[in-house]
Amino acid sequence: MTQNNNSPIEVTFKAKDGSTVTLRPAKKEDAFDIITNVEKIIQKGRYIQKERVRTIEEEQAFIQEMADNNNMYTVVEIDGHVYGIARLIRGELKMKRHTAVFRTWLTEEAQGKGLGKKIMEYTLQWAEQNGLYKVCLTVFAQNTVAKKLYEKYGFITEGVQKYQVLIDGEYDDEVFMACFIEKNM
Repeated sequence: MTQNNNSPIEVTFKAKDGSTVTLRPAKKEDAFDIITNVEKIIQKGRYIQKERVRTIEEEQAFIQEMADNNNMYTVVEIDGHVYGIARLIRGELKMKRHTAVFRTWLTEEAQGKGLGKKIMEYTLQWAEQNGLYKVCLTVFAQNTVAKKLYEKYGFITEGVQKYQVLIDGEYDDEVFMACFIEKNM
């Protein structure tokens, strides 16, 4: 993975299918692609914890807020369009600024290209470079592909909330996982 000399991190690579992918900080101009794809994912709705799409103005304000608070808001760009995101949102309290919550999604078109691995590498590199000590996330127990990916990158299970969600008439557990950055250095 190569990185530009200027911060923030921007990485370009070839996906498994040969397409060119760029992971880069979100810009206000990305808002339309982001909300359009979030709408598609919500409609499929299995593994995203979101029920309402932001307006373009709300998304643009959120992108700015993320930058202002030194949080990571990264887009997955393929052929000039955004097909996924990854975010690290720092703890708001001073005592929790060393931690961040990780959230990510990829559209169906972007899945199966090996992007999850690149997103995890990018995220953990960003966390290390920005002084984070602990990255937390939640994943549904039935999302075994994501859970295995997180484990591969050093995430451990810290707890499980049994029957925490009800999706399509089925209960699922929400698994709380964390990665300690010092262990990845």
